[in-house]
Amino acid sequence: MDYKILFTVFVTVFIAELGDKTQLATMLFASGQNVSRWSVFLGSALALITTSALGVLAGGLISKYLSEKHLSIIAGLGFIAVGCWTLLKVFWLVNKD
Repeated sequence: MDYKILFTVFVTVFIAELGDKTQLATMLFASGQNVSRWSVFLGSALALITTSALGVLAGGLISKYLSEKHLSIIAGLGFIAVGCWTLLKVFWLVNKD
């Protein structure tokens, strides 16, 4: 096992998930008075494991057709597009009134 990759992926995903909609949704589910927190934890953990597995499988499949450099460029452009879309949405909401 490559512990350097393990640590890098863990830290990256951990930081990316802090304050994310997923974490906020999980907090809302866990805040219910008659809710089993273990059920919320297991449900959210299984969902994150499943989405991560899909990401690994998709990444492995896509890497057969595209180089790591091209994947990095596409991912970077995707993040920039999401950031621009978010900024435009915020400016639209602010200037709506």
